[in-house]
Amino acid sequence: MSHNPVRLRRGVLTLLAMAFLVPLLAVPATAADYVPVSGAGSTWSQNAIDQWRRNVAQYGLTVNYQGTGSSDGRNQFRNGTVDFAVSEIPYGLSDSGVVDTPPQRGYAYMPIVAGGTSFMYNLQIGGRKVTNLRLSGPVLAKIFTGVITNWADPAIKVDNPGLTLPARKIVPVVRSDGSGSTAQFTLWMSKRHSPIWDDYCRKAGRQTPCGLTSNYPVVPGTGFTAQSGSLGVAGYVAQAQNVGTITYVEYSYALNSGYPVAKVLNDAGYYVEPTAQNVAVALLQARINTTPGPNYLTQILDGVYANRDPRTYPLSSYSYMLVPTKVEANFSPAKGKSLSSFANYFLCEGQQQAPVLGYSPLPINLVEAGLSQVRRIPGADVASVDIKKCNNPTFSSDGSNTLAKSAPQPDPADKIGAVQSTKGTGGAKNTTTRVNPPRPGTAVAGTTPGGTTPGGTTPGGATVGGTTPGGATVGGTTPGGATVGGTTPGGGAAAPGAPAAGAGPVVAPTVDPVTGVVADAAAQPAAGVVVASDVVAQPVSVTAAGNSALPFAALAALLLMAVVLGPALVARLLSRRGDA
Repeated sequence: MSHNPVRLRRGVLTLLAMAFLVPLLAVPATAADYVPVSGAGSTWSQNAIDQWRRNVAQYGLTVNYQGTGSSDGRNQFRNGTVDFAVSEIPYGLSDSGVVDTPPQRGYAYMPIVAGGTSFMYNLQIGGRKVTNLRLSGPVLAKIFTGVITNWADPAIKVDNPGLTLPARKIVPVVRSDGSGSTAQFTLWMSKRHSPIWDDYCRKAGRQTPCGLTSNYPVVPGTGFTAQSGSLGVAGYVAQAQNVGTITYVEYSYALNSGYPVAKVLNDAGYYVEPTAQNVAVALLQARINTTPGPNYLTQILDGVYANRDPRTYPLSSYSYMLVPTKVEANFSPAKGKSLSSFANYFLCEGQQQAPVLGYSPLPINLVEAGLSQVRRIPGADVASVDIKKCNNPTFSSDGSNTLAKSAPQPDPADKIGAVQSTKGTGGAKNTTTRVNPPRPGTAVAGTTPGGTTPGGTTPGGATVGGTTPGGATVGGTTPGGATVGGTTPGGGAAAPGAPAAGAGPVVAPTVDPVTGVVADAAAQPAAGVVVASDVVAQPVSVTAAGNSALPFAALAALLLMAVVLGPALVARLLSRRGDA
C-alpha cells in the first residue's frame, strides 16, 4: 500500500491544529453576561479604582467611575443616579451644623482599600529640591490654620534640625470641593488638635466645636489656595514655579507626581511616611463598628492616631464603597451581578496591586466583612464569594496581617532629636537631601548627656512590639515620650554613641540665591544619586476566580511541539513502512 508523505503531513497538521483550538473554543465568552455599572465619589481612592476597572475589562465587565469627590458621590447615590459610590466618611455625620441625611434606598458600607493621607510639598534650598521634610502634628495643624506661615519658623526647625529652611512663605493648598480627604484630615485635627482647629473655624465663621468637615473653610487673607480634586491639589503643588506649597492628598498622587511627602511624627517619637506597611501597622488599632445596622463596618480611628508602635503612620484610614442591597428602579439583579463580581475581584486579587498604587491592602477581617456585604447585593453569585479563594497579600495561616508583621522598624535617624535622615520620600524617594551636622553638645543616636540608655523596656513603660501579632518587642514606651530600642526622647535610636545612619557628610554652608538665607547645601544630592522618575501603575494579568492558566499553558506547549515535530516523525514512519 502506497502513501503520499506530503498529504499525510497535511492531514496530521490539520488534526493537531484542531486539537489545539478545541481548548480555546471551550473557554466561555462572558462579556454578554455582564451589564455596565457606574459609580462616583472619592478621588482619594480613584487611582486604585481606575486600575481595577482596567483589569476587569478583559472579562467583558465595564465599570464606569467619576472621581467627583466623596460628598458628591454620596449625594448621587442617595438620589439614585449612580449604582455605587465611594467615600471616606459615612452618612449621618454633622458637617458645619448640617446633617448628611442617609438615603431612603437600601445600602451597605463595604471597605475597599486602606491608605494614608499624605502631605505633599514643593520646597527648595539653594535651588535644589528638599525631599526629607519632617513635621509634627501641632506644626501641621498650625500650617493648615494659618498660624505658621513661613518655612523658617522655629517650630519647623525643631522638626528639622538638619535643614536650614528658607524664609519663604508657606502656601497651603486645600480642596475647593467636598472631599473625603478633607474630612479625614479635619477629623484628625478635631481629635488631636481641637483648640487650634476650633480657633480657625471661628475665624471662618463656623460653629464650634468644629469637628470634621468635607468642605475646607478658607479664611480671607490667609494666603491659602483651593483646587478641585486630588489631581488638582497635587498638580498645583507639582508645578515647578509653585515652590513653598504644601497640600494634603492620597499618597499615590505624590508617587505619581515624583514629589516628596512629609514624614509625620507619631506617638512613639518617630517621623514616618504612609507606606503600605506603616498604614497596615497603624490600622491594627482601628476599631470597627461590628453592630448590625446602618453604621456597620464604619471606622473609629482614635486608636490609630494614638498608636505607639514606632512604625505607625498616624493619618491612616480606609475608604468605603456604598452598595445597594435592594432591587430598585435604576438597579437590577443584572447590575448587581456585575457590581458584586467587581467587588469580589478588588477585595481579593485587586489588593495585590495596592502597595504599587500607593495604598495598603485590606487585612483579612475587613475582607471577610466586605465579602459578607457582597453577598447582600441583589443578583450576586453567592456561591463564588469564598474567602478560601481570596488571593489577598495580607493573609496568613494564623489570620494575622503579614504586612504589619513584616513592616521594618523606622530608620534611627527618623527618631525625634538632633539627627535627621537624608533619605527622600514619596515620589522622590531616590533623591537624598544633605543635612547639617548635629550641634555640639546635643544628644546623638541613642545617647544622653549622662551616658547611653541600654536597650530593653523602661520600667513602667508599655511594650510596643506586642501590639502586632507575632511582632517582636521593641524597647518600651513611657507616657509623653518614647524609649524604643534603648533610646530616650531627644536622642536617636542607633547603637550607643554611634553616628546616625543616613546622616550624610558634613558640607560647607552656602547661601540660598532665592532668599539669601544660609542654606548649608541641605538639598544638594550626593554624587551618583538618580532623581526618581514618575511611578506609573502597570496592569497585571489576572485570571477568573477558581481557574488556573498553568495547565492550559502546559497543554499548549505540548501541542506546539507536536505540530512542529509530529509530521516529520509520522512521515518517516510511513516512509519506512512503504520501503518494507
